[in-house]
Amino acid sequence: MTLDQVRKGQVVRITGMPNEMFRVHAIRFGISEGSVVICRQIVPAGPVVVSWNKQEIAIGRSLARIISVEPY
Repeated sequence: MTLDQVRKGQVVRITGMPNEMFRVHAIRFGISEGSVVICRQIVPAGPVVVSWNKQEIAIGRSLARIISVEPY
C-alpha cells in the first residue's frame, strides 16, 4: 500500500521511500523508514497531511504515491 491510499486517522509504518531526495528531506523532519505516522487529513486533489511526535507535514500527492506503508 502507498501513503496516498491511507484513510484519515489511520496509523501506518513507512516501509519504503525510493526517492533519494525526499529521503534526505524526510530525515530532517525526523521521518525515516520504520517511522510510525498518523494520517491527519487528505486534501482532495492535494497533499496528505501526516503527524508524528506533535509535528505535522503535508506531503504532495505525487510523492505520497511512491512512499510504501503498512498498517500499524
